[in-house]
Amino acid sequence: MKLLPSLLLCFLLEVLSISCQDTGLERIVGGYAPVPHSIKYIVSIQTMGRQHICGGFLINTYWVVTAAHCNIGLTNMLIVAGDYALTIYEGTEQQILPQLLVPHPAYNSVTNNNDLMLIKLTGPIQQNQYVSIALLPRQGATITQGRICRVSGWGYTSPVGGQIPSTLRTVKLPIVSTEKCNSSESFNGRITENMLCAGFTLGGKDACQGDSGSPLVCDGRVYGVVSWGIGCAEPQFPGVYTALSHFRRWIDDTILSYYSRCNNKD
Repeated sequence: MKLLPSLLLCFLLEVLSISCQDTGLERIVGGYAPVPHSIKYIVSIQTMGRQHICGGFLINTYWVVTAAHCNIGLTNMLIVAGDYALTIYEGTEQQILPQLLVPHPAYNSVTNNNDLMLIKLTGPIQQNQYVSIALLPRQGATITQGRICRVSGWGYTSPVGGQIPSTLRTVKLPIVSTEKCNSSESFNGRITENMLCAGFTLGGKDACQGDSGSPLVCDGRVYGVVSWGIGCAEPQFPGVYTALSHFRRWIDDTILSYYSRCNNKD
């Protein structure tokens, strides 16, 4: 008669063990798992060996925006749209190779200024119930301090790193003023006019390694691209994003210039 309680105990321990393991399968520090495929514009930038390295997002069926520091070379890169759990084949994924990488010409890897890159795909991504394009802000548009935005990605959930887990995560963060972000208690003047800060004074929620290039969405438009920071979710150090509204004209001009050159060759 003592066998049943023993079996029940083993079963409960097994369930608890699975639950504990699942709590580690997170993305984004302090975030949560969104409804599967509800964030349709995000893409995973991977190596040819299928290792996730950065996020990005579709701005039309042929072009992806990401961070310039995600540049691992044209022949080493694979773009995956329509994904949610990276380690599971869901049948919703679209894999495509890049045709052209266009990092911003003024990108500075030391200061992280102008940390932005366009990726031209070899063919079109098909928009469907799992994949769509992101909207961009107009040139010079501003987002006010305290406005709540959302960043999503497949990055680490702990500042100490570890193995990148598979399921997409998202977290809501308030915009931090450049003045506060540049104060001596924070980044001490390292934030340029081309950067945007978002996070909490007490820390605890942030993007992290592996989220680079992912979108920060405010009011339905992508205002920031995950760029850099000091640690992840550290008090007084919000995440730093490339301010996309400062680059809308460059994005439009770059894409237009590409097609103009192609037409001239014809």
